[in-house]
Amino acid sequence: MSDKGYKVEKVLPYKKKKEGKEEQVKEMFNSISTHYDAMNRAMTMGIDVTWRRRAIKSLRKYKPKLILDVATGTADFAIEASQRLRPLKIIGIDISEKMIENGRIKVAKQGLSNVIELKKDNCLQCSYDEALFDAVTVAFGLRNFENLEKGIKEMYRVLKPGGNLVILELSEPSFLFLPFYRIYTKLIIPFMACSLRQDVKAYQYLPTTIQYFPKGKEMIALLQKCGFKEVKYRRFTFGVCSFYRALK
Repeated sequence: MSDKGYKVEKVLPYKKKKEGKEEQVKEMFNSISTHYDAMNRAMTMGIDVTWRRRAIKSLRKYKPKLILDVATGTADFAIEASQRLRPLKIIGIDISEKMIENGRIKVAKQGLSNVIELKKDNCLQCSYDEALFDAVTVAFGLRNFENLEKGIKEMYRVLKPGGNLVILELSEPSFLFLPFYRIYTKLIIPFMACSLRQDVKAYQYLPTTIQYFPKGKEMIALLQKCGFKEVKYRRFTFGVCSFYRALK
């Protein structure tokens, strides 16, 4: 990190000088919300489902009753966590209205509307009280934050003492697989988006955020700086996905 922040904070979906990252990210996810789930499955070949399940399994022994799912999107993580952890309540927050709308439809189809509540909210200025949640989760959303440190500090604030933070984030694989991965993310994924008449700029932005997002030791140091302890770090699928768990 430099004095000007993390590189990923400067990566924008669109070249609009009058709009900051938050506004552009909101616009981007509103524009791709309809086909977001289908593109996710296609891009990861369905492996993202396994990543979520492994992250959720790490919380099982703690039996969290109240969970905050940050950058919940269309609620994939919230739905899986509800089914596997059986909490009393999961609140999912996101800045994209259309992603939340699609998430509510999925939640209702699963019969989980009494357990999962989706709200428009901004993790950088979270509207919830201090020390409220047993666990906070964020899957594939951190790299879209306009201010990483501020967002992580907010998640720390709303966690109860002893509560768990769980993070899943896409990352670049080991050196051996890196050339193939970059060809896939920088050429094939945008081509897929174009074929499906999706926002190509969105699928050019996403691989760039993966490249510049802090990973490994740098991410562990950031979590510790924000107050977290006992940070655990694992890499899934040759390093394509990074998993972090930390305690308040």
